Amino acid sequence: MPPRKMHEDLGNYRKIYQKEQLLESGIPDNPMELFQHWFYEIEASGSTDEHNAMTIATKGLDGFPKSRVVLLKQFTAEGFIFYTNYESEKGKAIAADPRVCLSFFWPYLERQVIIKGSAERIALNLSDGYFESRPDGSKLGAIVSRQSEVVPSREYLEEALQDLEREYEGREIPRPEYWGGFLVRPQSLEFWQGRPNRLHDRIRYTLGADWNWNIERLAP
Repeated sequence: MPPRKMHEDLGNYRKIYQKEQLLESGIPDNPMELFQHWFYEIEASGSTDEHNAMTIATKGLDGFPKSRVVLLKQFTAEGFIFYTNYESEKGKAIAADPRVCLSFFWPYLERQVIIKGSAERIALNLSDGYFESRPDGSKLGAIVSRQSEVVPSREYLEEALQDLEREYEGREIPRPEYWGGFLVRPQSLEFWQGRPNRLHDRIRYTLGADWNWNIERLAP
């Protein structure tokens, strides 16, 4: 493939959004109910994307914000649960500042959800239960990978994994103490629905001091 210039004008990229609408008259008082409804709809939509893929943004120890994609593993009335290495870059960032931002983008239905909240570690037995449900390869991968640390090569990781496979052959694989779940308790949820002429629908729920949700429409 011939080299391409490093300057690309993307000004002509256009998409017309016209599939759905988001009106105050059709939404619940609790945003978790709306999230559940939207999640079930994207699951049933026929889209082949990973519907539980979400971007999580944290403030790093170096002062810079950083976003990366992780997989949502559970959502409840309390919030959103994902699993990671507590000693990874994101784990250390959350330990220093638990305020995070999650975002889901479901282009098939022209929808986005942005969630601001505070992350906290879940109970050990919950992390144990999820770790036990994972395939052995994923369990060993969690042990062998000191996530975010510099490694000398790909071969180094593969050899370490092979060593662990021999060590744990026929044995139970324990969850490492540095691996587990986070629960993000939401303080605000913004639902975005694409609409024609860039007059998109944006509805924001904000948790009040009385633990009730305040609902506002935002300009697109």
